[in-house]
Amino acid sequence: MQDDANEVLGPGLIPIDLTINGRRVSVQAEPATTLVDVVRNHLGLTGTKIGCDRGACSACTVWLDGQPASSCMTLALDARGRNITTIEGLAEGGKLHPLQQAFVEHDALQCGFCTPGMVMSCAALIDRKPDAGIDEVKAAISGHLCRCGTYPNIFAAVLAVAGENRRRGT
Repeated sequence: MQDDANEVLGPGLIPIDLTINGRRVSVQAEPATTLVDVVRNHLGLTGTKIGCDRGACSACTVWLDGQPASSCMTLALDARGRNITTIEGLAEGGKLHPLQQAFVEHDALQCGFCTPGMVMSCAALIDRKPDAGIDEVKAAISGHLCRCGTYPNIFAAVLAVAGENRRRGT
């Protein structure tokens, strides 16, 4: 029996088992299929956007084991055994994640194309550092591109959540 390092997959469709938003799923895809393709086209989770398809804009940001990652640069095969969270997975029981709600309240979106990736990176920051300041927010979104220029509203949304966390002592 071969070990996984020497496993030969393809050509052709292969089964890929993933855990997305806490749910185990299995898809049939080519070995070179990216995670963003599986998420959007195989599973219908269209919140994750494809922008540049080269890892330069961060519109496709998801969490892999709680850390932001460009899903256009991640093969679905490489996500096996990891916990994947998409923008759809942030809300709990129909209630938006505090950062999603803050983006709405602070009008931190215009066309909305970059919004899911921005939210994923900023939510990871808030989870890691609940009282984040402006410099941490700028660093968290440094790889994101927003053509509408809504950065000031994004900063306001994230800092509002961080400020609320400070007030609550979180």
